[in-house]
Amino acid sequence: MELPANIITPTAFCDRVKLAFKGIPNVEVLIRDEAWAEEQGMRTLLSDTHGTAEPAKFLEIHYRGAAEDAQPLAFVGKGITFDSGGISLKPGLGMKLMRGDMGGAAAVVAAAWAIAQLQLPVNLIVATPLTENLPGPSATKPGDVIYSMNGKSVEVDNTDAEGRLVLSDAIYYISSHYKPHTLVDVATLTGAIVISLGEAYSGVFSTSDSLWNELHEAGEAEFDRFWRMPLDEEYGPQIYSSNADLCNTGGRPGGSCTAALFLKAFVDGIEAKDGSDAPLRWAHIDIAGSMESTRPSPYCEKGMTGRPVRALIEFVRKLSQAK
Repeated sequence: MELPANIITPTAFCDRVKLAFKGIPNVEVLIRDEAWAEEQGMRTLLSDTHGTAEPAKFLEIHYRGAAEDAQPLAFVGKGITFDSGGISLKPGLGMKLMRGDMGGAAAVVAAAWAIAQLQLPVNLIVATPLTENLPGPSATKPGDVIYSMNGKSVEVDNTDAEGRLVLSDAIYYISSHYKPHTLVDVATLTGAIVISLGEAYSGVFSTSDSLWNELHEAGEAEFDRFWRMPLDEEYGPQIYSSNADLCNTGGRPGGSCTAALFLKAFVDGIEAKDGSDAPLRWAHIDIAGSMESTRPSPYCEKGMTGRPVRALIEFVRKLSQAK
């Protein structure tokens, strides 16, 4: 997360991951290009790529530590290697921090690396959509309407709310294609979570009480702490009343809550049927506040924190013992 965006481009990110996982058993690294994403119908993801000359990538890591037929766990991480805000340009002051907007991708990849090194007995799939968000001549404009991979139409009210666009297609692809029992996405998603929680806690939005409890326990054990936030349809009208099925922003009130509700619309398998439990447990972790430490803490010096890598490793370790 600390390296500048001219060093960690989407291509360079993938190259470093291939090198890091080289020689680790039971791991496959797949690097997809924009043509592949186009074939999949990942139009919301590709909408973020229009303003940059850097080719986007869709990185997958498959770790097979359990039986081949064992249902996998999945991580998805937001991988914006630099976020200028696009046409909805951010203020210049402090914009260099946005080199870390790939922090979600970095965290899930790092956690996967440790899980594979530890040879934990789970099957894990990791996906990171990787691109820059820049205001180039072909960039997506406020007011544009895009049809996502799952068929929902999305109005782009603000191009600086780009993370949920790349995540929406990635989450739908992983949840519908691989059918995991649990999916956790990690993203430096909203300024609103910084206002809510500062840097002490990462915000968690989840459809599953059991998943929340497991994440909370892991975070407490590793002092990589989480706080549960409301995932409630009460916030829905803020993003449902636009020129499309969904709007990518819902205004300032409850900004992290509307962002999480937006992502929920793209998770396949969270609806319970016939009175049984939902086939998929989902949690969204917003690390926009916890991504950086502005003062030394028991684990972190000042700078990018790498959270929630420790908590994710502990979560999977405990999960693997329970299976």
